[in-house]
Amino acid sequence: MSCSFIKILGIALLLPLTSLAQHTEINVLKFKNVGELKAFFKHHRVNFPIISGHRGGMTKGFPENSMETFANTLRYMPSFFEIDPRLTKDSVAVLMHDATLDRTTNGTGKLSDYTYAELQKLRLKDPEGNITNAKIPTLKEAILWSKGRTVMNLDKKDVPLEMTARILKECKNEAVMLTVHNAKQAKFYLEQNPNWMLSVHIKTKKAYDEYVSAGINWENIIAYIGPEFTPENKELMQLLQAKGVMVMISSAPTYDKLPTAAERAKAYVEIFKGGADILESDLPVEVANAIKDLVPATTPQHQYLGKAKL
Repeated sequence: MSCSFIKILGIALLLPLTSLAQHTEINVLKFKNVGELKAFFKHHRVNFPIISGHRGGMTKGFPENSMETFANTLRYMPSFFEIDPRLTKDSVAVLMHDATLDRTTNGTGKLSDYTYAELQKLRLKDPEGNITNAKIPTLKEAILWSKGRTVMNLDKKDVPLEMTARILKECKNEAVMLTVHNAKQAKFYLEQNPNWMLSVHIKTKKAYDEYVSAGINWENIIAYIGPEFTPENKELMQLLQAKGVMVMISSAPTYDKLPTAAERAKAYVEIFKGGADILESDLPVEVANAIKDLVPATTPQHQYLGKAKL
């Protein structure tokens, strides 16, 4: 798997997007049950370097927070995705990072001022502001689409925790992840379903201690430790990985902003060489290209990597 994966990845990264338009095979994360999901996200001494596409990724022609972008990113490599649920005027949970429509659609004003039906008349823009044919998807659509393909990591915007929990139960898909910002939110979700995976913010020793005090099961979490390595979060990384917890760095607000591809690639490599298990990025395809030589020949995660047709 490893050698062929790297070879295929290297070839795919050289193909222009136009030639990929008719290429329907994607890389998938295949989990038969939630136990396998937890096994994939468990830290080991040697791990497959995992990439999270922030809002799916930022690629010309593909709008963020859309199934079109998720599918495109999966054509290049296995990945999971951070997404942003928000509520419409009539309380439908849809995917949209901003509270307003102007940056990512051909609409204007607050998303919460529009009904779902009204939003369906709009079209999403790509990262360069070009209008595409893609529509604003619902959270349910994204979760159902992800089953057998990938994992959606739901960030916390304005959707109440109770509504998010209800939607997940309706979708009957436990291969999801929920971003939480404190131990209280973590406890709420695990009381709803002790199997759910959480992406928890642990950026300080104080936050780590709060999770310890709350008795949160370490096998249920990955930990976001910040947008860059610091002496403090390197200590946190060691504490968490000793518990079997994978740690994640997000380069979206930091290293993704470096001016050249070479500088970004160097930073991505250093993050994984520094010990991080997961890198969340606006540029997941660039990350995959930069780190392809770091992929070990075999890891506990390899058994969950596969291919599928869209």
